[in-house]
Amino acid sequence: MAPRIPPTEIDGVYGALVKRMARRMLGDVPESLGVAWHNKQVLNFGFGLGRKSRKWNRCDESLKTFAHMAVASYVGCSACLDIGYFHAHQQGLDLDKAREVPRWRESTRFTPLERDVMEYAEAMSQTPPTVTDELSARLLEALGPAALIELTSYAALANYYTRMNTALGIEADGLADRCELKPLAMPAVAA
Repeated sequence: MAPRIPPTEIDGVYGALVKRMARRMLGDVPESLGVAWHNKQVLNFGFGLGRKSRKWNRCDESLKTFAHMAVASYVGCSACLDIGYFHAHQQGLDLDKAREVPRWRESTRFTPLERDVMEYAEAMSQTPPTVTDELSARLLEALGPAALIELTSYAALANYYTRMNTALGIEADGLADRCELKPLAMPAVAA
């Protein structure tokens, strides 16, 4: 499937900088940048959110990565799953766990805390959200208030990115493939 808005040429001095940063961070310039280039203010907003959220340090990186990937899997954003798996590789996280996120409910690889994090991220992604007091209390006890606020914000940002990508028809660019990483597990199909 092609994006619903055709990518445009990323040009100019700022464009050269954006392409150079993308190549350094991702190894290539994703097609989604050409789509977002149509509105640089929105693109810069997304970049700014990403830069600022990477500075947060009260919640474990693997938990935030699993939360983002759980949202991406729930929403159906192959681009975000691809980037999440690529970032897990770059961060030195357990890639066998990361590749299992789309089927976390059936997988035996995750700790109870990791399961709660992914359940929370999915519950936040539903309309209306279905986060329960019990789940929130377990996470508050395990993480503390600062980390739970960070995790909640991270999952909310994941919803921003995943829903924007899926609405625009943006799909995976093959980042994980370029790193010769194993493909992601697919969610179990209900019988």
